[in-house]
Amino acid sequence: MSDTASPDTTSVERVIPAPAATIFALLSDPDRHRDIDGSGTVREAPGGAQLLTLGSTFGMKMKMGLPYSMVNTVIEFEPDRRIAWQTAKKLGPLGKVGGRIWRYELEPVEGGTLVRETWDISQERVKAAVRPLRAKTIENMTKTLARIEELVTAGES
Repeated sequence: MSDTASPDTTSVERVIPAPAATIFALLSDPDRHRDIDGSGTVREAPGGAQLLTLGSTFGMKMKMGLPYSMVNTVIEFEPDRRIAWQTAKKLGPLGKVGGRIWRYELEPVEGGTLVRETWDISQERVKAAVRPLRAKTIENMTKTLARIEELVTAGES
């Protein structure tokens, strides 16, 4: 595991002893995001979300203290290699907040797949509010990659 950072991105990597296709199948199923979420904030993808493809929009019920909902749009999609979605939260007449991007990159390596999860706030609407979350986000992403490994190596993906 390693972590890399720039002013607007933070990434955590882990070699997972499983094929990229197995890991990608898990990532592209929003109904499984609660299972892999290392932060404990994801509750469910309402309405039985479909498998993700480029341009897919999917909702996610969340809870961090109080419950809230996010709408995500898949903005990068390369089967078995890369998937990313951008978040938005509607605030009624106030518009939207969010804009952060969650990206997973998969690279076959000896012994499995190098999985890189990136938290990209380059398009975040309120960067100053989320930058202080960097350390906790690194911790949560590390937990997410461990959960992914547990699920795919247990044959439960």
